[in-house]
Formats: sequence, structure tokens, C-alpha cells
Amino acid sequence: MKWSLERKWIASGFGLSLLLMGIVSLISYQNATQLIASSNKVKHTHEVMKSLIDIFATLTDAEAGRRGYILFGERSELKRYEQAMQSLDAKVTNLQQQLADDTSQQQQLMKLKVLIAQRVELSQQSLKRQELGKSTVALQATKINQTRGEIRQTLIQLQAREEQLLEISVKHSQKNIHNRMLIEFLGTVLSFAILLAVYALLYQQLVKRQKAEALQRTLAQEKELSELKLRFFSMVSHEFRTPLSIILGSAQLLAQSDRQWTEEKKVKNLHRIQSSARSMNQLLTDILTLTRAEAGKLEFHSELLDLEAFCLNLIEDIQFCNQPQHPIKFITKNNCTHAQLDENLLYSILSNLLANAIKYSPAEADILLILICESDTIIFQVKDSGIGIPSDFQQHLFEPFHRAENVGKIVGTGLGLAVVKKCVELHQGKISVESEVGMGTTFTVKIPQK
Repeated sequence: MKWSLERKWIASGFGLSLLLMGIVSLISYQNATQLIASSNKVKHTHEVMKSLIDIFATLTDAEAGRRGYILFGERSELKRYEQAMQSLDAKVTNLQQQLADDTSQQQQLMKLKVLIAQRVELSQQSLKRQELGKSTVALQATKINQTRGEIRQTLIQLQAREEQLLEISVKHSQKNIHNRMLIEFLGTVLSFAILLAVYALLYQQLVKRQKAEALQRTLAQEKELSELKLRFFSMVSHEFRTPLSIILGSAQLLAQSDRQWTEEKKVKNLHRIQSSARSMNQLLTDILTLTRAEAGKLEFHSELLDLEAFCLNLIEDIQFCNQPQHPIKFITKNNCTHAQLDENLLYSILSNLLANAIKYSPAEADILLILICESDTIIFQVKDSGIGIPSDFQQHLFEPFHRAENVGKIVGTGLGLAVVKKCVELHQGKISVESEVGMGTTFTVKIPQK
């Protein structure tokens, strides 16, 4: 499948957005890892500094115990000295483990160990001389103080180095945090811009598609309208040509004065003229009604009607206009009296349904007009035993100029049921049909009553 340029841009935009988000996520992960490492460094530096302070405090405690024993001869001070010296080795070993990875600090640590060893040796010598009663206090004190100063200086250097490392680690962490925030901000802005551009392309595609669909619908409507006009003109020309030909032919026959016409032949020709004129009049009425309904100019005027009298008058009119070959039976249920309906629209509804029943039913077949009154609904039913309506055509039943395939040579316009549908809708009612080919048809019209 060949992609259009817009699809390629959209796919590229989504791909670039995913790539940017992946890069930002990777950088964020790396920064988070570095922050964890910096945090571990800070923790390690804190432990080293704590160990240095602890070693210095232990040396100070040992020196205080040694002096107390020398000056006052108390055994508790000697014990204090011995305990401090015993713990000193473990603390130095712990410090050595902590600084195992730092080569520069290892040199200072070795120097510290040497000075501590000298300090311990001098302290032991001073204690032995004290036990032997020898007096070399001034000389020993000078050496011990000198050693203590060197130890203190070494500890300060170790501590300064750790503080320097801590400061570097903090600065590096701050820089990583700043870079991470900047990269995430830029990545978010770029991703948003790309997604916005993709959305704009998608919206443009949607607008184009909607325009294309609207154009396609317009073309389809124009095609349907063109076909509808063609069917209309074909139907009108055919339906008007036939009755006009009959009227013209019958009139010409009656106008021939050289022939002696019997009364029966005169009546027969006059009946042909009247029947053709009624057909043309009904066709014009249906076209006018349908046109006004489509234009929204078909008005609804409700009035109180005597339903039984209306139906009986309607049946009388229809049987007067047609040859009495189809008896129409009127049945009323539930004691119907009056209802609020539009007389003209109701006349169009029932007259068209009854005319179709007469047209598509065999001679002498009964046609039923049933009136049912309910508390909030008026129901009219027209039943016949005619040719029926195929089930696959019933969905097009109320469309103008559509006729079923089984009508054969029975003339018709295809407008009657469309007019019925419009008139029922103006009453806010519903129409339904039940039909079986060869068995007959029942139309049911339900009109609500407030």
C-alpha cells in the first residue's frame, strides 16, 4: 500500500515523538542513577568523617587516661587508657576499609597509622618509666605532643579531602539535576510541538475527508434528485398521455354528428371522459400535496370530526367515482364518535389507501375499512385480499415513484402512499403495513389524541 505524504509526515511525527520520549527517559534514568551514586558517596563521606572524628576522640580519651594515671596513679585511668587503645585498632582498620578505593587517601592513612603506632609506643614507654619510677616526663611529653599534632594534622588533611570530595559530589548532583530538568523541559516542549503538528495534520485530514464525504453526499443527492426528476417526468408524461388520449378520443367520437349514437354508447364515452379526468385530477392533487409537504407548506388544521359520518361519506364518494365492482364494508369498534383531526388530510389518507385496495384487488373482493377508538388513539385499518406487497419492497413502500415488481399492467403513479405518509406525520401519527403476496394487505394508521 502506497502511503500519502500526509501519512508519512504523521508517522514520522509519532516516531520522532517516541524517540524523544525514549531519549528523555534514558537521560532521566542515567541522572537518577548518578543521583543514587552521589547519595552513596555522600553517605560514604559521612561515615569516613565520623570514623576520623571517632579515631581522634579515642586518641584524646587514651591520652587523658594516660595522663591521669601518670599524675594521680589511679588504676581506673590506666584501664581507661587500655580500653581506648584496644578499640583504636578496630577503628583504624574500619577507616582503612572505607578508604580502600581512594589511592590519595591511602597515603595519608598509612602516614596516620605510622604516627598512631609511634604515639602508642611513646605512651607505652612513658607508662613503663612511670612504673619503674624513672622521671623523663618532660622529654616524653614533648615527643607525645609532637606526635599528637602530626596525627591531628593528618586527620585534618583526611577530613579536608573528604569534604572536598563531598563538595564535588554535591556540585555534580546539582548539575545533573539542572541538566535533567532542562532536558525534560526541552523534550516535553518538542514532543508537544510534534504532537501538535501531528494533530494539525490529522485535523486537516479530517476536514478534507469531511469535505470529500459532503461532496460525495451532494453528488449522490444530485444523482438521486436527477433520477427522481426523470422518473417524475416519465410518470407524468405517461399518466397524462393515457387519460388525455382517452378524453380526446371519446370527445372526437361524440363530436361526429354523422353517426347515430345510442344512449348507452354516449354514456359509455362520457364515463370514459369523467374517469380519465378524475385520474388526472387525483394525480395533480397528489403532486401538489407532496410538493407542499416537502416545502413545509402543507398546513395542519385540527377540528372536531364525526368519525362515523366522515367514513360513510368517504365510502360513498369512492364508490360513486368507481365502478361498483368492489364493495367497501365499514366496521367500527368501541363506540367511536368524535375526534380532533384534519379533515382534508384524513380524506387524503383514507382515499388513497382505499383507492389502492380497489386497484390491486380482484373484482367483487371485499374491502374493509375498520375504525377503532381507544382512550388516546384513533386507529384506521384498510384491509384487502389483493396481490400483496413483496417483503423486500416494503422498505421502499412510502418513497415517491416506487412501485413493486408484481403490479404488472395495473396503472399507477407511485405517489399515493408517499402522500399518505406525509399526511400521517402531520397528525404526529404512525402507519404500518402487513402484507403477503397473493393473500392481501392491511394498512394500519394510528393517530394520537391529546
